[in-house]
Amino acid sequence: MSDNGLQQLVAEFCASGAAPGVVAGVYHAGEQEIVAEGVTNVVTGSPMRPDTGFLFGSITKVLTTTLVMRQVERGRIDLDERVCAYLPDFRLAAPGAAEIRIRHLLSHTNGIDADLYFPNANGPDALRVAVAGMADQVGTLFAPGEYISYSNGGMIVAGRVLEAVTGMPYHQLLEQDLFTPTGMRDTSTSAEQAILRSTAIGHFPDPAGPRRTDLFKLPDTWGPAGSSAMGSVADLLAFGRTHLDGGIAPSGTRVLSAESIARMQTVTHSMGTLHIPPIGLGWLLMPFGDITVLSHSGASPGGVAVLVAVPDHDLVFAAYGNSAGAMVLFDRILLSLLRDRLGVTVPDLLTGPIEVPDLTPYTGTYRSNQLRVDVRIVDGALEETTTYEPADTSQREIFTAFAGGSIPTMSRRFIPVGKDLFAPTGLPLEMFTGYSRQMLVSYHDIRDGHAHYRSAGGRMTRRATH
Repeated sequence: MSDNGLQQLVAEFCASGAAPGVVAGVYHAGEQEIVAEGVTNVVTGSPMRPDTGFLFGSITKVLTTTLVMRQVERGRIDLDERVCAYLPDFRLAAPGAAEIRIRHLLSHTNGIDADLYFPNANGPDALRVAVAGMADQVGTLFAPGEYISYSNGGMIVAGRVLEAVTGMPYHQLLEQDLFTPTGMRDTSTSAEQAILRSTAIGHFPDPAGPRRTDLFKLPDTWGPAGSSAMGSVADLLAFGRTHLDGGIAPSGTRVLSAESIARMQTVTHSMGTLHIPPIGLGWLLMPFGDITVLSHSGASPGGVAVLVAVPDHDLVFAAYGNSAGAMVLFDRILLSLLRDRLGVTVPDLLTGPIEVPDLTPYTGTYRSNQLRVDVRIVDGALEETTTYEPADTSQREIFTAFAGGSIPTMSRRFIPVGKDLFAPTGLPLEMFTGYSRQMLVSYHDIRDGHAHYRSAGGRMTRRATH
């Protein structure tokens, strides 16, 4: 990427109408650049600025993991201890809760089926309410440590463990124990604080033009998974640099030991399939050619953020766009940084469709929390129909607001591109080299003539019918 390449890519993307606004920044080898284009809110027309704040979304999961590791260093948490040792009342609506250990929460291998579990509570008791509700409303997808399935529920439980061992509400602990020592001066968990400065608002596609979200943030029950933390690109770059510099923040403050940093960046579980990155603790360890990129994205209502750190190259990339489509831009920037600036050879992951003699083992109905996926064979391809089935009115209201006002039943066709691996039809295969590889779908545990699990976006659904 040339010196003005970042500015040009962001400007062209916003000019195309793909997002009302974008703010993006790169730190590399002592030099930092932050650029901003467009507006924070189509209603007010306020300009996007380099210091504009935004919701981090699920990037918060890496922050939560960092908080847990600080408590590990203080001897208050043991990664190999069972969750119930810290939360004696921890229960799920299915067997298995007693076998979940702290490391399972941080590596998305816990099996807690809570991806669309949206308890509506705010304030200092929010996580207690969320975890207590799991006993009646949340089951399990698989035994702890068996598979990777991206777990909002696991991080919510991890946040509640932090409260139990420190005696502090999660949001207070996040600000005191992470934002302050890391030097994240523009980051908070309060909408009341965010309104005092430039803050971006999410948007959804609409025939009349981008439509501003009616929901700024999810309830505090999702705090550790990604509802509340909000700040600037500069602060995310500082956090990323801390994880590249052995736990020492740019301010010189030690946030974590070098051993803890290394542990977070070491593979704890791998599914061995192209679209599900190996998992460390908190970080997704995404392969690009011969290098591994520490990464995490974060969705918020009508917006998306990304944080990428490249070990051994002293590079951090962070960005936010107030439209979910901005991930296409972030993919483009990341690949440009790797290929053009760092000279990394990044081959395309997929070479073309393959022939599969029998698609029948993949067909059937798969389920997870409030989600049903029906898979059938149509014209030699797999057609998936995804249906949202809310547990109650409150869940429906929160999730539909998060998604922009409606959750239609969706159907899409997929073609085989690898062993038990499928890609959406009509898209160029080279686009799956970057973050978009998570659009691929894989099937697992094929026995008795059927796949028993399906994974899309790193999330598992389990076969419900044959």
